[in-house]
Amino acid sequence: MKYLDLLPFLFATEEINKQPRILPNITLGYNVYENYFSARFTYDAVVDLLSGGQKHVPNYSCGGQNNLLAVLEGADSETSNQISTMLGIHKIPQISYGFLNQMLKDETQPPFLYRMALKQDAYYIGIVKMLLHFRWIWIGLLAPDNDKGERFLRTLTPVVIRSGICVAIKISIPELNVDANSKFLAYSLFKQTNCNVFVYYGDSHCMISLGTVIKYVENTVKSVGKVWITAVLHDLSMRWFFKVFDIQHIHGSFSFLIQKNTNTKYDNLYSVLSTFTKIGEGAFRCFYSKHRLSVKGWTRCRQKEELETPSHEELKSILSQDSYSIYNSIQVVAHALNAASLSRFDWKLKGGWLGLQKIQPWQLHPFLRNFQFLNNSMEGVYFDESGDMAVNFDIVNWVEAPNRSILRVDIGSVERQSSSEIKFTIDQDAIVWPRWSNQTLPHSRCTESCRPGYAKVIKEGEPPCCYDCAPCVEGTVSTQEDASHCQKCPEDQHPNKIRDQCVLKHVTFLSYEEPLGIILNILTLFFILTTSLVLGIFIKYLDTPVVKANNRDLSYILLVSLLLSFLSSLLFIGEPREITCLLRQTAFNVIFSAAVSSVLAKTVTVVVAFMASKPGSRMRKWLGKSLANFIVYSCSGIQVGICTLWLGIAPPFQDSDMHSQPGEIVLQCNEGSVAMFYAALGYMGFLAAICFTVAFLARKLPGAFNEAKLITFSMLVFCSVWVSFVPSYLSTKGKYMVAVQVFSILASSVGLLGCIFLPKCYIIILRPHLNTKEHLMMKPQDGICF
Repeated sequence: MKYLDLLPFLFATEEINKQPRILPNITLGYNVYENYFSARFTYDAVVDLLSGGQKHVPNYSCGGQNNLLAVLEGADSETSNQISTMLGIHKIPQISYGFLNQMLKDETQPPFLYRMALKQDAYYIGIVKMLLHFRWIWIGLLAPDNDKGERFLRTLTPVVIRSGICVAIKISIPELNVDANSKFLAYSLFKQTNCNVFVYYGDSHCMISLGTVIKYVENTVKSVGKVWITAVLHDLSMRWFFKVFDIQHIHGSFSFLIQKNTNTKYDNLYSVLSTFTKIGEGAFRCFYSKHRLSVKGWTRCRQKEELETPSHEELKSILSQDSYSIYNSIQVVAHALNAASLSRFDWKLKGGWLGLQKIQPWQLHPFLRNFQFLNNSMEGVYFDESGDMAVNFDIVNWVEAPNRSILRVDIGSVERQSSSEIKFTIDQDAIVWPRWSNQTLPHSRCTESCRPGYAKVIKEGEPPCCYDCAPCVEGTVSTQEDASHCQKCPEDQHPNKIRDQCVLKHVTFLSYEEPLGIILNILTLFFILTTSLVLGIFIKYLDTPVVKANNRDLSYILLVSLLLSFLSSLLFIGEPREITCLLRQTAFNVIFSAAVSSVLAKTVTVVVAFMASKPGSRMRKWLGKSLANFIVYSCSGIQVGICTLWLGIAPPFQDSDMHSQPGEIVLQCNEGSVAMFYAALGYMGFLAAICFTVAFLARKLPGAFNEAKLITFSMLVFCSVWVSFVPSYLSTKGKYMVAVQVFSILASSVGLLGCIFLPKCYIIILRPHLNTKEHLMMKPQDGICF
């Protein structure tokens, strides 16, 4: 694996040296050091770089010297800062490549350190979107026990938590001596039976630690079936990982790899690795050397004069891997050096003289700070509008073929559409799950999902992903699984029985077809016919004493008013229209006011007639039709004025009630002004109260004047009906409010009709011998009183 990073470096340097447009007459040289992931070896390498020749003595210059212009390194941040401390003394540029977090790009970094760091926001967002896509909300996070791993855990944890994903466990795996901790780590990982998805971040060498832990678990607990999402950047590392550890019981393995123009297939991993080794070993001549002034010896290798050119497929395999950072770093240094050389040439053309002085490392800093470069060889790596290097990812599913080879299957991508928008695509059908899992999607949840119709209830003291499910309360629904709360339906809809969706409300009103409407219609028609019959009898027998007694015209007015009141009840039945809404309340109030006014006029006529019969009474001048007509017209006129004012200020209108009845939209007439509605109703009650009071006081008048008793009883029924109407009307909802008012109209009208006119019809039809003037003048104890 040691040539994976070296060969891209060699071929990138060779490419620059062969281009005549970059660094003409200058050959780009290099020194390569292996630090074995150790800070100590890194320190020795930097000391050797700063030493003149091969003496390994800092600041000692004698004999052949290296013209050190820049240092390229891919160490972690701690080691990188140590290198900066040593190089900063000499103002030597330090180019740090690698997949680091943008948090390192702050004001505290060394002044001569240039990080080719990539933006990782798309990577983190891609992981979150993938977890949410598969509804894996109970996960584990693993990272190497170093600076990169700590930063990965610190950055990703708040991102997943903000997205509603809970971290069940976080583990830092040591890079060294992992065998001693395998049992503890394995127990920590797999004691979480509900946690089946783990996200692991690490460099290529850190995969050894992960493989050791997983292999230990396989040897102790069979068929663990976990899903692993890794952040390894080159697929050869993953292929090598699966081949070396021969892991059998992984439910699925996914990686986020940087997009490239072409995807290389590796049917035989070992042949590719052997090709890398063959090219690498054939490119150098190595020998051991130790100067007498040096403390330790070195195995030094020198590149052959001509680097063996690999075949096209081999070269594509080398340069299509994780070489973008190394390639870009070399290109940055080469272009900065070329820019510095051109500036010196321009200065010489203007008359300056630099002699044979070489370019010094500190002279590259102005060009490195303002450098912008685009690597056209990798379509997934680019500089964004803010000058930061951004990256797109392919989502890869690693599949074990029947011949035990590892195949790469691209199932999606994470691409940046703009500075703030990330496009996530995934083809779930392209995923190949292992054969032993029956191609089932694994679950990773703390609790089972809440079905539609239920909402999550967070348990006290538990993570947000561990919750109970509570059914939605009445009037609310949840239409999806794991709803955080239940919602109300739109006004024209209501929840179904299981409260998992909203359905349209049924439109209803007091119609002619429903049973209640049919009953009220039948009663109304019957009373209309009855009133018409009574009116016909009174017209036919208009000259008889009973009809003529107590003002025949008032009887006709009252009968016509009762007939119209029965007819007005029909305005309340059926679908409300604009015209019916305008007429129903005003017509009802005016008609009933006319009826009550005529009854009041009858009562006053009885009292005046009795008082006028006394000798010397001045009430005789009030006898006749004038007083009765005045009472009817004036009292009815006041109600007409109230209704006219009502129509002018806030007329009734067609409306719909969506809330009083569950599951129904009640079409109704809105009174427009509740105050005017009760004002008109109150005025009618006021007339009825006066009429009842006068009739009650005159109930014991003798002889022909005892019609006051009938009026008293009829007004008692009338007032009882309308007093009970108010609480009944206010306590009912929807179309039943209309039914209550219709019933009140019919009951009060029947009370007037039955109490006042049925006794007279009884005499006219069944007892005609009593329909004489002589009988009407009899005292109450001598005959029938009516």
